[in-house]
Amino acid sequence: MGKGGGCVPSKKKVPSDVVATEDATRASRDAPIAAEDTSASNSNPIPDSSQNDAVSEASRPIAAAKLRIFIVFYSMYGHVEELARRIKKGVDGVEGVEGVLYRVPETLTPEVLEAMKAPSKDDGIPEISAAEMAAADGLLFGFPTRYGCMAAQMKAFFDSTGGLWKEQSLAGKPAGFFVSTGTQGGGQETTAWTAITQLAHHGMLFVPIGYTFGAGMFKMDSVRGGSPYGAGVFAGDGSRQPSETELGLAEHQGKYMAAVVKKLA
Repeated sequence: MGKGGGCVPSKKKVPSDVVATEDATRASRDAPIAAEDTSASNSNPIPDSSQNDAVSEASRPIAAAKLRIFIVFYSMYGHVEELARRIKKGVDGVEGVEGVLYRVPETLTPEVLEAMKAPSKDDGIPEISAAEMAAADGLLFGFPTRYGCMAAQMKAFFDSTGGLWKEQSLAGKPAGFFVSTGTQGGGQETTAWTAITQLAHHGMLFVPIGYTFGAGMFKMDSVRGGSPYGAGVFAGDGSRQPSETELGLAEHQGKYMAAVVKKLA
């Protein structure tokens, strides 16, 4: 044909398959949004206040449980108990550690205690059982002396720990002592020293205070109980009360033991 013939295809003509694809795309774009698509487009709504609170609570760090030092004592006339309370104050003053007061069971009858003019015991301090000691991170034992050794009530309590000894449930736990004696040569050191055998058989770690109390350990201007083994008080005939220096040493022992327990933990 001549130049005017229409049988020659134009180079700009788009193939039919491409046209079909574009039509389908346009139809899909122009189509109304279905109901289910509307809900899908709103799948992340703004949370309400209760949801915000829940998220906030979940994101908060969980507070670590405090380490616990059990302060286990026997006190007939209150001298050892006073030391125990000040020791607790020292323990509680160290962040992350708390002191828990316990007394061991009494072995004397009420009639005997009355005849000895022993004051009534504070019901706010519970008696401890041997099994409960396994929950402690550290232990401080306080007792009066009897001929240079611990009082029978504390010894009876240690004698009841056979189950813990069999399982070595106390092995590795740090422990220390504080004492009360009637006279200056009555056993401030030997009462603690002879008690170390109880710790040894349980595999416990004896923690003496040494001379960490500083200048207070060297004062000679007044009567003072205590030794490198631990805090102490001179009770005399029972009428003498702990001095501020003796109580200060007790508080120091609490802080010192708390610091040791934190290091070991």
